[in-house]
Amino acid sequence: MTQTDVNRIARRLVLMIGGEAMQSCFHFALGIALIHVLSAHDYGVFAIVMVIGGVGLTYIRSLTAMPASIWIGQSQSRAGADAYEVTFGSGATLLSALMAVAIALVLRFWADRGAAIAGGCFIGLWSLRSHLRTTFFARGRQRIVGFSDLIFTLSGAGLAGVALWAGGDLLLEVFFALTVANTLGIAAMLALSRRPFRISYGPKMRRRYARLWRQLSWSGVSVTTTNLQGQGIALLVTAIAGPAAYAPIAAVLTLFVPLRVAATALVNLMQPELASLLAQSEDERVWRQVKIWAAIMGTGGFAYGAAMTTLLPMIKSQAFEGTPVHLIGIFAWAIHSVTMLYVMPRIVLEAMTAFRTVALITTVAAIISIACITLLLFLAPVAWALAGAAISEIIVLAASWIVVRRRLHGMSEGSSLAFTHRQQPEAAPLTSPGS
Repeated sequence: MTQTDVNRIARRLVLMIGGEAMQSCFHFALGIALIHVLSAHDYGVFAIVMVIGGVGLTYIRSLTAMPASIWIGQSQSRAGADAYEVTFGSGATLLSALMAVAIALVLRFWADRGAAIAGGCFIGLWSLRSHLRTTFFARGRQRIVGFSDLIFTLSGAGLAGVALWAGGDLLLEVFFALTVANTLGIAAMLALSRRPFRISYGPKMRRRYARLWRQLSWSGVSVTTTNLQGQGIALLVTAIAGPAAYAPIAAVLTLFVPLRVAATALVNLMQPELASLLAQSEDERVWRQVKIWAAIMGTGGFAYGAAMTTLLPMIKSQAFEGTPVHLIGIFAWAIHSVTMLYVMPRIVLEAMTAFRTVALITTVAAIISIACITLLLFLAPVAWALAGAAISEIIVLAASWIVVRRRLHGMSEGSSLAFTHRQQPEAAPLTSPGS
C-alpha cells in the first residue's frame, strides 16, 4: 500500500468516523436529556424503540446495505453498479416500510396512537437512511454522506431542543423530531447526488433477488446469530440477575462506544474496496490490507481500553455502587480489544459473501458464550459473567482469522468452513439494469 493509498484511505476514514461520531453523540445526549424529563414509562418506551431500531439496522445492513456495498464494489461497469443500487434500494425501501408498520403496531400496546405512528416512522426512515449511507459510501460519495449526517444531527438536535423547551407530549414530539431529521438527511443525500432514487418491484427486480436469495438468507441467519452472540450478556444478566445487576455493566460498556463507531466506519470504508480486489483475484493485496488494518485497529482498541480502564475508578455513579468496577472495566477492555482485531477478517468474509461461514462461527460462539455466562451467573458474582462474553469473542477472533487465511491462500478447498470464494454460486454478477 503506497503513501498515496494511505492518505486517500485516511481522508475517507476521517469523513466516515466524523459522521458516525456526530450521530452517536446526538443519540447519546438525547438519551441523557430525556432520562431527566420523561416518566419511567415513557423513557422505557423510548429506550425500547432505540434498541429495536438498532437491531433493525443490523437486518437492513445484512439484507440490503452490506450486499449492495459488496456487489457494487465488485461490479465492473457503471450499469452493473446501478442495477445493484436499484435492486437493493428497492429491497431496503420495502423492508423499512414493513419495519415501520410493525413497530407502530407494537408501540400501540405502550403508547398512544400518535407516538406509536411517529415511532414507527422514525425507525423506518432511520433504517432507509442507514441503507443509503452504506450505498453512497460504496459509490465513493463520502462527502455527500458527511454533509447529510451534519444535516441530520443539526436538525435533530434543534427540533429535539425545541420539544424539550416547549414541553407537551414529549415522547410524541421527540419521535417526530427524529422522523423529520432522518427525512432531511435522506433528502440531502438525494439532492446532492443529483440522481433520482429509483425503486422497482417488477419481474426483473424479483429475478435478481431470487438469484441472490440463498446468499441473502444466510446473511440474515448470520446477523441473527451475531446479535445473539453479541447481546447474550445483556439478555442473560437481565433475565437471571435483573436490570439493576446489568446497570453497571451497561454503564461501562457505554464508555467503549467510540470503538464501535470506528469499527463501523472502517467497515463502510473497506468493504467495497476489498470486494473489488477479491473480484480481481488480488488476494495478496487483500491479505496485506487485512494485516495492516488489524494492527492499527488492535493497537487503537488496546490503547483506548487501557485509558478507559485507568479512568474508570474516578467516575462516580450510583450504578457503580457495590460493584467491582475495575474488574468490569478489565473484561470490557479485553472484549473490545479482541473485537477490534477481527473487524478486518469479518469484512473479508462478508466481501466473499461467505455468510454461511459467518453464521456457523457466530452460532458456535453464541452457544458456548450462553453456556458460560449462565454457569458463571450461578457460580460467581455478576461481573464475572463478562468472562463468558470474552470467550465468545476470542472464538470469533480465532475462527475468522483461520478461515480467511486459508481462503486467501487457497488452503482446505474441500473443508466445510473454507471453500474458496471463487467457488461460491453467488458469483454470477448483474451486469446491467436489464439483466
